[in-house]
Amino acid sequence: MPTPKAKFDRKLVRTLAGYGCTQEEIANACGISETTLKKHARAELDSGYAEMKRSLRRWQYEAAKGGNTALLIWLGKQYLGQKDKHEQTVREEVVTIEEIAAKMPPGDA
Repeated sequence: MPTPKAKFDRKLVRTLAGYGCTQEEIANACGISETTLKKHARAELDSGYAEMKRSLRRWQYEAAKGGNTALLIWLGKQYLGQKDKHEQTVREEVVTIEEIAAKMPPGDA
């Protein structure tokens, strides 16, 4: 005899995934196991998580347009390949044994 199909609110799954809830939290809210959730609501989970990501990007973009310098820098790094420039100055000096010996106090050589 086939197993009856799990009954739960698929719209709730999508909504909660859109809020960024974990699969454990979503399964709990729907009264089902995580296994059942993953098996029977993969499309709703994926759709909800994708919506959350789109919303976050939109809010970040709007905050950046509003002058949020940190977000402008972060978005530039993510999408424009920009990066912080770190310059280092290296100084090389060749010292001979004779020069070292000349600087040592008498009796230490």
